[in-house]
Amino acid sequence: MASQEISKSMYTVTSAPLWHCGKTLQKTMLHTLLALLPAAAMAVYRFGYDAVEVMAWAGLAAVITEAAVQKLMDQAPTSDDFSALVDGLLFAFLLPATAPWWMVIVGAALTIILGRMVFGGYGGSPVCAPAVGWAVLSISWPDFMDLNGMLLNWDLVEPLSELKYFGTAAIADIKPVSLLLGENLGALGASQGLMILIGGLYLLGRGQLRWFIPVSFLVGVFLTALLYNLIDPQLYASPVFHLLSGSTLMAAFFLMPYSSSSPVWRVPMLIYGLLGGALMIIIRTYGVYPDGAPFAVLLLNLCTPLIDLIQPKPFGGR
Repeated sequence: MASQEISKSMYTVTSAPLWHCGKTLQKTMLHTLLALLPAAAMAVYRFGYDAVEVMAWAGLAAVITEAAVQKLMDQAPTSDDFSALVDGLLFAFLLPATAPWWMVIVGAALTIILGRMVFGGYGGSPVCAPAVGWAVLSISWPDFMDLNGMLLNWDLVEPLSELKYFGTAAIADIKPVSLLLGENLGALGASQGLMILIGGLYLLGRGQLRWFIPVSFLVGVFLTALLYNLIDPQLYASPVFHLLSGSTLMAAFFLMPYSSSSPVWRVPMLIYGLLGGALMIIIRTYGVYPDGAPFAVLLLNLCTPLIDLIQPKPFGGR
């Protein structure tokens, strides 16, 4: 009788982890959307209705594509975690404001399919999904992805293209403040440097982002650009120019730390960030594309499993 009473009072214990910090994917994505909001608002201010159209098509196409693929794969719908919306918006931030609607839809769909769903969904992808969509469009429709096409609508210059094709003399009058404030042509949201920086600092302050990758990436950019600049300042731009131009800040705070494709240990995160920053400058210097940030992200993503093996031995380990 006593044994039966004891057995009835025993607790059923589930498998670990038994302690939860309170973070959920939905909360993380909502914080990320809030972090992207300033850059989105500034993009609308700079580029008007074109920016609204690109972001709306990208976000809508990403959410619908995820839902459709999950239906086909007989998976539970996850649209309420907002991860597809975040990926769609990050993808839109890499596009020119003049991107045609059909290309935005195709790119957003490929972002979800090739960047996420072929690997089982969010959390299983070894690559940064928005960078995948950008890379496919850059290779497939380079003319539509050319930021210089925006010259027809806005009386501004694209700093990285000026540097690539005309040298440092062409960017001599471009002030760091104007780069930070997004007063030049560039990708829709990625060119809004100050707003991206504010969003990144918000994620750091809320504990949604660890500092290792953003800081080491920016250090890698600075040191590599400084090395080239010291070799020949007439040929290679200053480190400050590279830090504030193109997609550098967006890569540092949103693309390189993409949760499923970045290292999880501290030392690997530092190595990953440093290599990513150095690779971005190398691609900008020798590559065909003026801005090498998304390609650098994708190449480092492929190295993440190896980089994550680099960690100090525990005390007493052999």
